[in-house]
Amino acid sequence: MKISKLFILSLMALLVGCSQAQERRYTPEEMALRKDIGELLIVGFRGTDISDTCHIVRDIKEYGIGGVILFEYDVPGRKRPRNISSQGQLKRLCTKLQNLSDETLFISIDQEGGYVSRLKGQYGFPRFASAQQTAAAGDDSVRHFARLTAKTLNSLGINLNFAPCVDVNTNPDCPVIGKIERSFSADPQRVAQCATIWIDELQSHNVIGCLKHFPGHGSSKDDTHLGLADVSDTWQPLELEPYRILITNGNVQMIMTTHVFNKQLDSVFPATLSTETLTNLLRDSLHFEGIIITDDLAMGAMVQQYNYEEILRRTILAGADLLCLSNNGQEYNPDIVPQTVDLIFGMVERGEISADRIRQSAERIRHLKKTLTAK
Repeated sequence: MKISKLFILSLMALLVGCSQAQERRYTPEEMALRKDIGELLIVGFRGTDISDTCHIVRDIKEYGIGGVILFEYDVPGRKRPRNISSQGQLKRLCTKLQNLSDETLFISIDQEGGYVSRLKGQYGFPRFASAQQTAAAGDDSVRHFARLTAKTLNSLGINLNFAPCVDVNTNPDCPVIGKIERSFSADPQRVAQCATIWIDELQSHNVIGCLKHFPGHGSSKDDTHLGLADVSDTWQPLELEPYRILITNGNVQMIMTTHVFNKQLDSVFPATLSTETLTNLLRDSLHFEGIIITDDLAMGAMVQQYNYEEILRRTILAGADLLCLSNNGQEYNPDIVPQTVDLIFGMVERGEISADRIRQSAERIRHLKKTLTAK
């Protein structure tokens, strides 16, 4: 009986504590900060349709997340479909998502063509050739598939494509780049030429393109989805050339980091967490002024080496603007948004991250969204 009473008293205390935490009243300045934090998040969710009980509705309405990311396959559940089952269904889903937000919502996808195609033939979509195949066939082929991709995404209501991949094919056996034909070429000039066509076609159809994977994944022998990928002995400076060319040309709006570890650039942290790589190299040396987005923070290269709070703190301090929370790694967490907002908000309160740093990224994101045609 005593144990039961103690348990009840403990439970009551816990509930009171939770209630008090939920009843916290934020000042207008704190609410603005939390909204800015929400703007930094791109979030994955389950479902080919949404209802008021779906967490993504809350995440958009209450936390003001910057966007969502769509997948065809659900990794934690090992099943499909996740968000995509047909063209009509996907268009309806995108419309509902966009209508939930007072501001433009990034609705994003990985649609490179070839192996990395979320829009598959089994769902009624056309065939999209790989980067390697299109580049080998010439500029007209590159332009055809870039335009086909751009038109298809625009017709669905998808306004952000995590493509083109500008990794240089320095290692044809790289399990996540060369081996599955995601690179246009082993020649960085050719990579930049093809990527320029892609970026131009996407932007002309009101879709933002995103270069990846900075500062280069093409020489890797390992897969960052599964664990640490060290390119210290294989990476070459020429892998920066596509970025240098494209940034100089002035048509790059977003760049995605990779989680590779590269002692040539930073002897301590992988690229996504590296100030040397994101700020000193990408911002200061290459003069990139657009948005830096992380690759999925649920990848093995991150979660096997660092705890989640440390990942968030270090990538923001390193210079990342948008944080990709795919919810499509080993686990699915419907509360990843409130937990992430609370964690980052706490870091600001403790002085680990400045509110100005958060505001800077949120303003970059909102500025880019204004370039999209009004919804």
